[in-house]
Amino acid sequence: MPTPKVYDSEYKFCQILWANEPVKSRELVRLCQEQLGWKSTTTYTVIKRLSQRGVLKNEDTIVTSLVSKEEVQASQLAELVDKTFDGSLPAFVAAFTRHRNISEQEIDEVQAMIDRYRKEHTHG
Repeated sequence: MPTPKVYDSEYKFCQILWANEPVKSRELVRLCQEQLGWKSTTTYTVIKRLSQRGVLKNEDTIVTSLVSKEEVQASQLAELVDKTFDGSLPAFVAAFTRHRNISEQEIDEVQAMIDRYRKEHTHG
């Protein structure tokens, strides 16, 4: 089952939810007003919309996420790579590294991920 879509402003809301869940909807309203400048009606609308889309559940005024930050990030990244780089991960990485200084530590971390993936997904 694909990860439900989360749009930009909703993502900021989800970050607040992930950091505080499980959380009372009233507390979410306060946090969104503080951190995003949202009116209470906006927060309740987003809660309802994300609930309908299967991103979160609001039960007895307690809001919890149904998808993790990692799932949403992976879904958004896959969409970006598909849309902008015709699904080519190497083209995405090339564009990303062309305009950004990458530390030795970051290179080592990425290499370790590649090595781990190769070990888990190749036989022999």
